[in-house]
Amino acid sequence: MASLARWCFRHRRLVLLLWIVALIGLGGISQAAGNDYKDAFSLPGTDSQKAIDLLQRDFPAASGDSATIVLHSRTGAPLTDPALRGPATEMLDKLATLPHVSAVHSPFERGGETQISKSDGLTAFASVDFDQQGIDLPKDDIQTFVDTARSSDSSSLQVEATGQLVAVIEQQEQSYSELIGIVAAAVILFLAFGSLLAVTLPLITAIIALGVGSMLIILFSHVITIAEFSPILATLIGLGVGIDYALFIVNRHRIGLRAGKSPEEAAVTAVNTSGRAVLFAGITVCIALLGMFALGVSFLYGVAISAAVVVAMTMFAAVTLLPALLGFYGMRVLNRRDRRRLAEDGPEHASTSGFWWNWAKRIERRPQLFAVVSGVVILVIAVPFFSLRLGSSDLGNGDTSKTTKRGYDLLADGFGPGFNGPFSLVAEIRSPQDKATFDAVVRAARTTPGVASVSEPRESPKGQAEIATLYPTTSPQAEDTSKLLHRLRDDVVPQANQTNTGIYIGGITAIFEDFSSTLSDKLPLFIGVVVVLAFLLLVAVFRSLLIPLTASVMNLLAVGASFGIVVAVFQWGWGSSVFSVTGGPVEAFIPVILFAILFGLSMDYEVFLVSRMHEEWTARRDNQLAVSLGQAETGRVISAAGGIMTLVFASFILGDDRVIKLMGLGLASAIVIDAFIIRTVLVPSLMHVFGRANWWVPSWLDRILPRISVEAAEDIEEIRHTPLPADALPAAAIPIGGGHVHEVPGQAHHESDAPRAGEPTH
Repeated sequence: MASLARWCFRHRRLVLLLWIVALIGLGGISQAAGNDYKDAFSLPGTDSQKAIDLLQRDFPAASGDSATIVLHSRTGAPLTDPALRGPATEMLDKLATLPHVSAVHSPFERGGETQISKSDGLTAFASVDFDQQGIDLPKDDIQTFVDTARSSDSSSLQVEATGQLVAVIEQQEQSYSELIGIVAAAVILFLAFGSLLAVTLPLITAIIALGVGSMLIILFSHVITIAEFSPILATLIGLGVGIDYALFIVNRHRIGLRAGKSPEEAAVTAVNTSGRAVLFAGITVCIALLGMFALGVSFLYGVAISAAVVVAMTMFAAVTLLPALLGFYGMRVLNRRDRRRLAEDGPEHASTSGFWWNWAKRIERRPQLFAVVSGVVILVIAVPFFSLRLGSSDLGNGDTSKTTKRGYDLLADGFGPGFNGPFSLVAEIRSPQDKATFDAVVRAARTTPGVASVSEPRESPKGQAEIATLYPTTSPQAEDTSKLLHRLRDDVVPQANQTNTGIYIGGITAIFEDFSSTLSDKLPLFIGVVVVLAFLLLVAVFRSLLIPLTASVMNLLAVGASFGIVVAVFQWGWGSSVFSVTGGPVEAFIPVILFAILFGLSMDYEVFLVSRMHEEWTARRDNQLAVSLGQAETGRVISAAGGIMTLVFASFILGDDRVIKLMGLGLASAIVIDAFIIRTVLVPSLMHVFGRANWWVPSWLDRILPRISVEAAEDIEEIRHTPLPADALPAAAIPIGGGHVHEVPGQAHHESDAPRAGEPTH
């Protein structure tokens, strides 16, 4: 690391040029290629996937996606009035001629009377079938479809388009949220550094790395399937970790400058210490993200890869671009006051006085109390997590500025909320008996509680499949709708199907329910893989069993507490007016993505905190001193980093997309809990309680573990000769587990502190 940092510092013009060329070059290529983002669901073996496969094989006209055109009379006259029916029919005829539209089922055609509200006749809907799934349809064609329908909207006739297909083109960019997050980060950086020039270093590094990573994601979208929200999620993570990684290195660099080192030596030391911690922290984030592959759900592969690419770029920029920028800035990384003090008073070592040293000593004195109180607080916050209900929120959660939301509300008012998320009953017809069986299933479904209506079965052109549409009485996101689906599959269909005819229940609501069940079944394996891999990495880095175990438990607590807040707001509806959301289920894929990100980010702070403690332990062999000094010297920068990441994540709550709001709140709340409760209170308290056991590893395991060091040997030697604060010596002189104490100036040493079996030697 030292050689890399020195080379980048001395060849700073070349390094900066290479990054700029990469940014501009990839930007040009990605602009020419365009993106190919798409939300592709594939759930092999599920009922909904079998329904899709059967329709694609035997009923292609009904196998594509669908949308709904909602008509509403604004004058109070029924829609059958010629003055309203004429323009509506003309518009529907135009839709039938558009590309990829396979059929339009008008409420004004024969048999369409059921598509007009019976209560007042003021609302009607037309179902539009497409010849492909939404992910395969060009967005321009979807936009043309919506524009053609909406062009007939007038003062007398309201026309809206709704459905998941239409929602694809209504997703809004989060550019303002990103800008707000960057401004908030700049404010905290200025408070931390007191220098405008120093503020620009983490921002420039993070933004360039994020730019390169974003361009790579666009190019990757042509090779692998990447979901529509992946770039926003990658931006969310990239801004947070990119600024934080650069912050830790710049902070260590400034400490070196104030200690009298030259800009080059300070930069080399910063990258050789904090830079190593950045690499290990970033690797844990990537491990957690790529752990989503263990789920075997292809929809999440692109999400994992895109986020991991951005994190990798931020790591690479932190250890290459940042030392080059430090070479350009020189001593100006310090503010004028610090430079003047250095010139007048000479070098000064990092001070352990002030708030964080006093706080560390307070925890050292009463670790049991702080551990219990902080642990109880986190557990209380996590309580709502046990009520987590996975599913998919429906279009009723959107803003009224969207045609999908307005159409949803009109359908719910005119026909009931279940009309916004119908199920598809699909049967494989091989004989007259199969047809009779399917008719029996349809009749049984109509009498099932929770079913509003079931359409007459439609036969495929070759007569090898039939499809019927079932409308629940409850909305797509309602828990009763999920219960109805399971009742139909487990009881109603099997009881009516005495001939083992292939009958499946599909539709967008069923797809999301199957997606939720699939992820829930595989979630324990995913969590286990991520936790075990991160545990093994920390064991190798810190030569300890207890520290990685504690870190894993703490990270799980942080994730659980953040889920508790998410459930309270997005499921229970607490503070719904503040966050502009309505209560509903948590999207099925959110826990997976949040866990991967949060576990990785939590490990970031663990590595930064414990690596500093490990330096002190390796140099002085005193647990209390190592924990207190490590906490005191990292507390300020971890709190600043936590504040930056919290504000960056929280800024995404300001958008109008429910999924992005949910991820923003979940990530922001987790960082607050992790940075300001777990790393500043709970972890130090427990490490004081555990004592020397923190650093124990069996001798046989120590021999076979790879040698991965976060600290360099020269830095350990420098720490050994760094004077200790006066009030640290009495605490350090207390024997742990017996042993005579010999005090050496600037160092506390125990006879019993000689390396024991299983402890690393230096």
